[in-house]
Formats: sequence, C-alpha cells, structure tokens
Amino acid sequence: MAGKLFYVLGASGAGKDSLIKAIREGFSESIMVAHRYITRPAEAGSENHVALSEAEFACRVEHELFAMHWQANGHCYGLGIEIDHWISDGMHVMVNGSRAYLEEAQKKYGNKLQVVWVSVAKDVLRQRLLARGRESEEEVEQRLLRAEQYNEVCPEGALRVDNSGSLSKAVTQLVGQLEVMVCRP
Repeated sequence: MAGKLFYVLGASGAGKDSLIKAIREGFSESIMVAHRYITRPAEAGSENHVALSEAEFACRVEHELFAMHWQANGHCYGLGIEIDHWISDGMHVMVNGSRAYLEEAQKKYGNKLQVVWVSVAKDVLRQRLLARGRESEEEVEQRLLRAEQYNEVCPEGALRVDNSGSLSKAVTQLVGQLEVMVCRP
C-alpha cells in the first residue's frame, strides 16, 4: 500500500516551518518529513533545508534527482526522489510545498497527495513578516495581498490549520487531522 504525500501550503510567515518541525519531532514514527533542496544559504530563514549552489541544483535537475522542483522568490527549490521511494514503500511523507506548483504535484501524485493548508489572520501575518525583517513594508503588503488571493483558492478537501494563535494549538489541530488520515486501515 502506498503512503500519502502531505503537501503543506500557506503564505510566507504562516508558520509552515514551525508546524513541520513539530511533526518531525513528535510524529516521526508515522510521517517522514522531507528536506527541501534550496539555492540559498543554510542559515537563511527558519527552514531546515539543504543548501545548494545554482550549479549543484542544475546538476541534480539534469540527473533527475528531484521528484519535484520549481523556482520562487529568486531561488530554486527541489524535493528529492527519495520521497517517491518512501511513498511507494508505504510511508507517509510531509513536504513544504509550493502553491504555484500545486497543480503539477496533483497531476503527479493524484489521490496520494493531501494538501495541508496553513492560514493565519492578516494582522498576525503582518506582524510576523515585519518582525522577521526580511522584506520592506511595501514587500510585506504585497505578500499580504498574495496571501489573501491564495486563501480564496484553497483546494477542496484540504486539511485546514489556523495558525493565528499559539503554535501548540495549531499543532494540535494538525495532529488531530493527521491521526485520522494515517491510522486508516
């Protein structure tokens, strides 16, 4: 029996990385969390990723070492082919996905793909984006607008997690939904 691919989506600053980290730490016997390969320094941002140069990334694309890959925000992102092996071995896998790549992921994985949609209230998101200090106020406003637009197209059947409050509350929401999914016979 093939496993599920939990494809986590949400606006930048919604807390995807924090939720994924919590699953990695507390749910590892049931769900494998895949690292993304990204063309940005390892110390940049909060995501636990594998940093690659653009040349290294291109080499991996050429040798078909990614199950999925895309470009966003001036960087290249990839998920290694190991996720396909894990899924075919019956393991459940969680990835930090891309909203822009969702249609391609759905085509590739079909009913094995389960979207996890992380949302956050606009005022909370604004505070988080400003606090991390990576974007100008204008860029933050653009991100907020994009977040609103994306929330309007949340896929039907997505597991929804509201991360506007405490992380522990959001983790509880997510774990409750995942337990139903991964404990099915």
